[in-house]
Amino acid sequence: MVDQGASQALTAGGGLPKIMSPWAQQGWVNNVKLCLLKGERVVTKMIRTYSPKVGEIERRWYIVDVAGKTLGRISTEIARVLTGKNKPQYAPHIDTGDFVVVVNAEKTVLTGNKEQAKMYYRHSTHPGGLKEENAASLRERFPERLIERSVKGMLPKNKLGRAQLKKLKVYAGPDHPHAAQQPETLPLVS
Repeated sequence: MVDQGASQALTAGGGLPKIMSPWAQQGWVNNVKLCLLKGERVVTKMIRTYSPKVGEIERRWYIVDVAGKTLGRISTEIARVLTGKNKPQYAPHIDTGDFVVVVNAEKTVLTGNKEQAKMYYRHSTHPGGLKEENAASLRERFPERLIERSVKGMLPKNKLGRAQLKKLKVYAGPDHPHAAQQPETLPLVS
């Protein structure tokens, strides 16, 4: 409710107040823009939340050399770029992330005794078909899967997460076929 002094301050010409009480001055109050006083009513306008459109999203390509880097620490930074959380227009319901090319996946580092103790499981869907192997044997067979599985666990478990994971390209050695995209080096925190 507007006080009596503010309601009497309405001018006949434009309808805008000349003198208003301090709490009813034109400005921002609790994310609401106070626009106009008409008698005893305050007309307000809500601030709209920005939501990026699919056409506005600019996809960039980054390359990461993971030789000598810790698997979990590098995976968190890769997942952050894939989800788009490093951009100001991030939205949790839209894929705003960039492409990431990972090279030298066979040279990642696991700390402690995880090379032998960390187990990876899969199932053939047949009775008794549980397969397990440690990180060392998985690295020998498919070194890319260490990073892929680590990053996959850090992404959303839904359709959006599967779309974000498709933007991850992992290669065991230093060579990759994405030179045409001119990937930039990803600045890493760790």
